[in-house]
Amino acid sequence: MTTQFHVVVVGAGYAGVMAANRLLAEHPEVAVTVVNPRPVFVERVRLHQVAAGSGTATHELSDLLHPRVTLHVGTAVRIEPYAVSLADGTVLPCDAVVYAVGSTTGSGAIPGAEKAFSVADLDSATALRDALLEADDHASVVVIGGGLTGLETVTELAQSHPRHTLVLVGDPGAALPVNTQRYIRHRLDELGVQVRSGTRVARIDDGSVVLDDGSEIPATLVVRTAGFSVPDLARRSGLPVDDDGRLRVRDTLQAVDGSPIVGVGDAVVVDGNDHLRMSCQAAMPLGIHGADTVWQLLQGREPAPLSLGFVTTCISLGRDRGVVQLSARDDTPSRWALRGRLAAPVKEAVVRGTIHTMQLQARGRALPSRRGPNTAAREKAHV
Repeated sequence: MTTQFHVVVVGAGYAGVMAANRLLAEHPEVAVTVVNPRPVFVERVRLHQVAAGSGTATHELSDLLHPRVTLHVGTAVRIEPYAVSLADGTVLPCDAVVYAVGSTTGSGAIPGAEKAFSVADLDSATALRDALLEADDHASVVVIGGGLTGLETVTELAQSHPRHTLVLVGDPGAALPVNTQRYIRHRLDELGVQVRSGTRVARIDDGSVVLDDGSEIPATLVVRTAGFSVPDLARRSGLPVDDDGRLRVRDTLQAVDGSPIVGVGDAVVVDGNDHLRMSCQAAMPLGIHGADTVWQLLQGREPAPLSLGFVTTCISLGRDRGVVQLSARDDTPSRWALRGRLAAPVKEAVVRGTIHTMQLQARGRALPSRRGPNTAAREKAHV
């Protein structure tokens, strides 16, 4: 069939890959160009393993993208309704754009934050791995943030580097049920992680972290897992954004200004929807729905609104322990959870299954049925 439409997908994370593959598998009259800064897909949910030296997090995009995708390794510098401009001078004319640039850890307002490492991107996680290997025995490693990323990072580091002292600044799993919080505390104690809860970081100095209660923690290395930021591409392009720079989209995922730009993943905010937690559990169905919205726009039809429900939260606490916390559709944790040794292989199976699903989708298999764009998300829990 002759190609009638060209779509540019900016970003090849979970949401971008799913959007590109969905479009090509479902609509042979569409051509898709994916723009990404590197030729590999980065499993963000494994970057704490990269930092600890206990695992890898990359896959060749050629193994995950549909064979008809044109991959352009480069960086987008401006997006317009019918064109994407790249840093190398290339301009890609198109009929629609999928905005899927992802997010990273924010520097925030903490003085000295530039001294801290991160596990939000591959380069930062790799730099942290190298610094840990070079550090002297009994180095003090301070992890800032008691959320899911902070917990996975501090436990992975503690298990992989028992010669170092690990300190967590934050309230471990504060949004989770009491029984789950209690288990997480037990696991942190088991790994020898020191916890400083009920306080915040006031500043990061050379060799120490100063808390807002005036106390000071010796710190050879600091890892910041709290905070949130997105690339400023949408803002620089004059697109509608919120205060954080996220692209504002309607409940259909089309940009609120009515342009043929569809936003998916962490770098967008859906008007009227405040529970899209950063996760592949959200990103993958967002990518699928975004692709369906693009197709409807190309046909001159009104897209359907997003309907997304959460299932669970999976947390690794080192390689051999974890938590699988069930939740309601709105991501509110339920009383039921699998904790401990049995949870670890469940979490690992989910992560591996996510990649396997993407590989199958690239070959035109395992696509969500026509029952709805988010059926797969309700049937299978992603982290």
